[in-house]
Amino acid sequence: MSMSDTRNPRRRLVVIGGDAAGMSAASQARRLKGPGELEIVAFERGHFTSYSACGIPYWVGGDVPGRDRLIARTPEEHRARDIDLRLRTEVTEIDVAGGRVRARDVDSGAESWTPYDQLVIATGARPVRPDLPGADAPGVHGVQTLDDGEALLGTLARTRGRRAVVVGAGYIGVEMAEALIKRGYQVTVVNRAAEPMSTLDPDMGRLVHDAMEGLGITMVNDAEVTGLLTGDDGRVRAVATRDAEFPADVVVLGIGVRPQTSLAEAAGLPLGSHGGLLTDRAMRVRGHENIWAGGDCVEVLDLVSGQHRHIALGTHANKHGQVIGTNVGGGYATFPGVVGTAVSKVCDLEIARTGLREKDARRAGLRFVAVTIESTSRAGYYPGASPMTVKMLAEHRTGRLLGVQIVGREGAGKRVDIAAVALTAGMTVEQMTALDLGYAPPFSPVWDPVLVAARKAAAKVREAGA
Repeated sequence: MSMSDTRNPRRRLVVIGGDAAGMSAASQARRLKGPGELEIVAFERGHFTSYSACGIPYWVGGDVPGRDRLIARTPEEHRARDIDLRLRTEVTEIDVAGGRVRARDVDSGAESWTPYDQLVIATGARPVRPDLPGADAPGVHGVQTLDDGEALLGTLARTRGRRAVVVGAGYIGVEMAEALIKRGYQVTVVNRAAEPMSTLDPDMGRLVHDAMEGLGITMVNDAEVTGLLTGDDGRVRAVATRDAEFPADVVVLGIGVRPQTSLAEAAGLPLGSHGGLLTDRAMRVRGHENIWAGGDCVEVLDLVSGQHRHIALGTHANKHGQVIGTNVGGGYATFPGVVGTAVSKVCDLEIARTGLREKDARRAGLRFVAVTIESTSRAGYYPGASPMTVKMLAEHRTGRLLGVQIVGREGAGKRVDIAAVALTAGMTVEQMTALDLGYAPPFSPVWDPVLVAARKAAAKVREAGA
């Protein structure tokens, strides 16, 4: 520790993690507190800050022309705002009792301690890598950071073969399958579940399955990967399941992510059942007055089920950062929770969900009714109208909306926002039927598909309670 550290009268905020939550917190704290009042030091072990990890599949697929388009704010821009940002520096230890962190320069290996008055943990999430032979072989890629994206693009540029296997069919797996199809690869998706997109109920996931096969993607469901086979050169050559081998020149892991909380766990900070840090509504780590956490490393309250969940989304991370920065800067803000809204696409197929699936509702001990309707994105007579499937869950007797899933073409996905607002407001499906939504033939039928589903759900609730 330097003498300047011990004699500096300013309070110091230390941020671990330089992406959405961490740098949003640092930036918001700086807006509220000038350099003379608050020193801000941020550590980031990678090469980039404030970028959109959600955009990586579209960069790989060529929809986004270059890496820099995904960067919202460069390191130089952060430093220009008097944030001491240290790239390629990994925090290896949090000394809670001593109020300091140990950091290591990734390139030189040099280590040093930095004291803090306030600490923000924004360490994000890590891709799940199967504990299987060959999982770390050249040609096998996770896709979580811009460094990961660059590494994958490097492999695609060097690889002569055109066979790709994606392991997992969640958001990342589905989006990466599309990206690789666009790059001219023969794509096989190996999926452990019965249907792709396990964030949907299986009947809705089947619609995604059919659309993916329509794009020329080979879907292999109910398949457990047993190993990643390598050739004489050590590179991956195939993905093995119990029943088959799928040749691969490149493998992308889309199995999901877990909170990156080993650092916090070693420091004795409280973790939830999903491995994420537990915080209060102000995003303060439980039991620690001067330690905050946000982004993909925390668990959040599900406002529909009342249970805690781990949901890795940039929307939440940015909100967490804003809340933390406001509180550190002397203001007051809270993050009340989420309803579990997410949207994705496979080429022109839009996939959206919010609230609870059937198994979520059962796990929460809720009785419910479920309805599914078919409608169109526009008035049926208007050019470009395309089919849309909406599934809706409502609580038995009360009729409270519990969840909505939507699969369709253009204009389908963002309709889920109607349901997200209704869930947040605690509306019943009966109340939803009276919503005054925008209507004109180019945008919607007279009865919007979400309202058609609400009407059917309300009728079923009345029938069940009769």
